[in-house]
Amino acid sequence: MVTSLLSTDDLTQARALLEATGLQFETPYDDLVGIFEAGRLVAVGARQGRTLKMLAVAPSHQGGTLLDEVVTELVGRGYQEGVDSFFVFTSPALAPNFETLNFNLLAASGKTALLEYGDGLKRYLARYTRLIRPGNNGAIVANCNPFTLGHRYLVEQAAAAVDQLFLFVVREERSLFPFGTRLRMVQDGTADLANVTVVDTSWYAVSSITFPTYFLKDGDPGGAIQMELDLLLFAQRIAPHFQVRTRFVGSEPLCGTTAAYNEAMHRILPPLGVEVREIERKNADQRPISASRVREMLLRGELDGIAELVPVSTLDFLLSSEGIKIWDKGGAR
Repeated sequence: MVTSLLSTDDLTQARALLEATGLQFETPYDDLVGIFEAGRLVAVGARQGRTLKMLAVAPSHQGGTLLDEVVTELVGRGYQEGVDSFFVFTSPALAPNFETLNFNLLAASGKTALLEYGDGLKRYLARYTRLIRPGNNGAIVANCNPFTLGHRYLVEQAAAAVDQLFLFVVREERSLFPFGTRLRMVQDGTADLANVTVVDTSWYAVSSITFPTYFLKDGDPGGAIQMELDLLLFAQRIAPHFQVRTRFVGSEPLCGTTAAYNEAMHRILPPLGVEVREIERKNADQRPISASRVREMLLRGELDGIAELVPVSTLDFLLSSEGIKIWDKGGAR
């Protein structure tokens, strides 16, 4: 029987089982469950949002149905919380074990494989099929927190070089501006560009699932591996569906994580059929225009200079009552 692990003894046993199988006890989590046999924990698993983790079965009990039981319980609890698809990272050698549990392999690098339970990727791609036109298509993936003249310049340059440009806006809610407002700023700021199609990334590009290090900024030991998985997923599953031949990116002189991501693009994407074009960042006052620069000015109340960094549509939103409620956390202005 699968049960919640709550007590101090439960957690101690969970940590010991995980360490015995070469894994680490990782917080936070939304659900932590396990299976006991004669008072001894023999299987454990956890869910954090859409990600299943800390999945382990005691060596003496491997080969049975315990992993299936733990995963089924975690998925069921996730469904009750409104989660409709689930992800797991494992080694490529263990990926077939999860495929027998109805997980679909999304991407695999030398050390790590990413699998999904549910048909989320299939549904995501199908949602945009009607927007795809055959031709020389390109793509940009951007957070746009908020949408700046730097973003606008990159989009203009890319759109002029392709028949259709897909502008993927990062859906992840780890930014100052919520996804809905970021999407609206991008749509308003590119409305005059006829061959630009704005779409969202869902969970399949630069998300806390595929590339969590992007949102940490100070890096982590697993960042390079997850960066590679994110790009493999884009090249092997997303780009072919959208018929994307070229991915455009702005140069990155400011953020080490993003600069490393750009370098990984140049290394990983071209061998898989996606050209990478890096465009020099647009400057203002001899400094690169960046969303972080805009955010810093907003938080300092330096509103006069922002007009030189963002399109009129973005400026109108930032100075609206809705926009001010988002960035003026201290209520000073």
